[in-house]
Amino acid sequence: MADKLLIDGKSLTLDQIEFFLHKNPGIIISKESIVRIKKSRALVEKWVDGDESIYGVTTGFGEFSNVRISKENIQQLQKNLILSHAVGCGENLPPFIVKIMMLLRLNALARGYSGVRLKTLELLIKMIRYNIIPVVPSQGSVGSSGDLVQLSHLVLAMIGSGRVQLIKNIMDDHAASAKIIPSKTGLKKFGLQPVILEAKEGLALINGTQMMTSFAAFIAIRAKKLIKLADTSASLTHEALRSTDKAYDARLHQLRPFPGQITTAKNILTLIKGSQIRKSHLKNDIRVQDAYSIRCVPQIHGASRDAIDYICSRVNIEINSVNDNPIIFPETEEHIEGGNFHGQSMALAMDFMCIALSELANVSERRVERMVNGALSGLPRFLTNNGGLNSGLMILQYTAASLVSENKVLSHPASVDSIPTSANQEDHNSMGSIAAQKCYRIMNNLENVLAIEFLTAAQAIEFLKPKKPGIGTSAAYIEIRKVVKPLNGDRLLYNDVKKIAELIKNDTLLAAVENVVKLD
Repeated sequence: MADKLLIDGKSLTLDQIEFFLHKNPGIIISKESIVRIKKSRALVEKWVDGDESIYGVTTGFGEFSNVRISKENIQQLQKNLILSHAVGCGENLPPFIVKIMMLLRLNALARGYSGVRLKTLELLIKMIRYNIIPVVPSQGSVGSSGDLVQLSHLVLAMIGSGRVQLIKNIMDDHAASAKIIPSKTGLKKFGLQPVILEAKEGLALINGTQMMTSFAAFIAIRAKKLIKLADTSASLTHEALRSTDKAYDARLHQLRPFPGQITTAKNILTLIKGSQIRKSHLKNDIRVQDAYSIRCVPQIHGASRDAIDYICSRVNIEINSVNDNPIIFPETEEHIEGGNFHGQSMALAMDFMCIALSELANVSERRVERMVNGALSGLPRFLTNNGGLNSGLMILQYTAASLVSENKVLSHPASVDSIPTSANQEDHNSMGSIAAQKCYRIMNNLENVLAIEFLTAAQAIEFLKPKKPGIGTSAAYIEIRKVVKPLNGDRLLYNDVKKIAELIKNDTLLAAVENVVKLD
């Protein structure tokens, strides 16, 4: 079922999330999951009729967990939970992040350990299918009892008290500017009714890490591509600077066998294979070795590549986890109060990703500097003819330096901070939501820094003609020249950077390269 996505709570992948964003497939809950969902729901309803105090089912929340709630007040309890917790601030989350949140919360609840009704999940599925996207403020989560604030705003839309956007293409650049309307209006347009939350459902819907994990999943998907593009931009710079390829010899890297280092070295040799530029310097190259930003690309990029692989493995675990409280075990008719909602794993992973992506931008900016600095490159200063009258690419390096400096500030870990909440009942908070959102900013900055390096390296190649780059680097150069012409005199470079950044964001540049060479 190529146009369907089967949800069972335990087998969702990053590739499927990317497919979900771009293709909007129909969603089906597995038969096994439906059985478990119904069993756990039956157990919750049994407990509501009993005398046992069960957190969030027959009691209040947080500091009020010692307050017993009568059966006739259960619906009001769940509604009050959503209303009282929906106190977000700041700019709204990107609609595609909210849509991933909806999918991930559905996936977690589909495991059948949370006690929600199938009917409630079916409403969520229909909202996803019709792109009825809740409006969710970005700030307010401390990332420990889950992303309570943001998920509450999401559930507000489900109960008809929130706001939504109806979006045809969730990945469209203008999706965030879609008209905001009351959720009741949006639901009614598709013949849907708001849900009336029953026992535990409000708690189950908001007690998870889905906002931070949605950012983490999207960043992980992008990072796996950006590391390949970083190898490609470094390789094009390598060509532009007529650097030696000795430092990428596989024998060297086998003696320090970090997987990412070996892969990066292999990628660079693959990209520059057949280079006329490199071949022309083999006999007369008097340099023994290049600067670190060229010579140590395998070691620098490789370390980030290994970090990205590790982080992806953590994200894969989290997107298929039950992060609720209490968790219901229908087989034994037990409930266990615990802390699976705590965001520390994602907080640390996102802080690590901040560093990994920042380092790719750091070294990319250093390579830009080497190309525009005539004393280092042996090329015309700032890669322009008639320098003085023309400033050429002088200010591109300024912009890259600004982005890199911002990344350094953003790379300060959020996870080392904690402010207690809920009358000190929740006395350690992960701040994973902050780590994830600043990592998203770093990722966007990296894309722009790589765009600047590609633009600079392509311009440098103009001064080496008629000699041509290698197979992979030529493919990158050709794709760049489809949207940006060589610089013959000063012009508005903002548009050039934006065009190449778009090639990066929509995967066009990577696809062009991988159409001719295989990158790992």
